[in-house]
Amino acid sequence: MSRAKLHIKKDDTVVVLSGKDRGRQGVVLEVYPKKQRAIVEGVHILKRHLRPSQMGEGGVVEREGTIHISNLKKVE
Repeated sequence: MSRAKLHIKKDDTVVVLSGKDRGRQGVVLEVYPKKQRAIVEGVHILKRHLRPSQMGEGGVVEREGTIHISNLKKVE
């Protein structure tokens, strides 16, 4: 798999082009070039069920999931 130059970087403002979050905007928090995916603030929220541990309490935690780069467009 050749590594293509990505059009999106960290801290860019992007809009989602397709999927359940189509039309939503957010700031890019992380980019994974090898997987061609990115994490966008407030978009593609996942629920993770955590077991209680010594480090913290358990429960349902919401966090952002990754989105494929082709579904994002940079907003100028």
